[in-house]
Amino acid sequence: MKIDLQKIKDLREKTGVSIGECRVALEKAGGDEKKALDILKERGVEIAEKKSERPVGAGLVDTYIHTGGKVGAMLELACETDFVARTDDFKNLAHELAMQVASMDPQDISELEKQDYIRDSSQKVKDLVTNVIAKIGENIKIVRFVRFELGGNE
Repeated sequence: MKIDLQKIKDLREKTGVSIGECRVALEKAGGDEKKALDILKERGVEIAEKKSERPVGAGLVDTYIHTGGKVGAMLELACETDFVARTDDFKNLAHELAMQVASMDPQDISELEKQDYIRDSSQKVKDLVTNVIAKIGENIKIVRFVRFELGGNE
């Protein structure tokens, strides 16, 4: 089946996945964008599982301070290379995760990953990380985080 180039571009714009992956997903879905999104999501999970054992030696620390300065969080996010750690996708993920920690006060990484993502309750935090892994092609791990609240140690 020949897929319209504009459909491929639109799907790439929505997902950030490579043009080739978008084309294959649309072909498998018979041109149906909704089915293609499901196919890409499944593929992303497969990719993330394959990469999960790869060592992470780079990354960054990000912070989020909530408006008013009464709540804040600091999070360490790791990836495989410095190149990826400098990308906007990785930096944005780190910031979103720090904001999630400040907002939802998880007790540990496992709880954080199981939480509904604050910007889109249709996905879990783990799904958010998996989507970025599929997009950039490297393993990503949340290493640690801390949350501060004004007067929190009383």
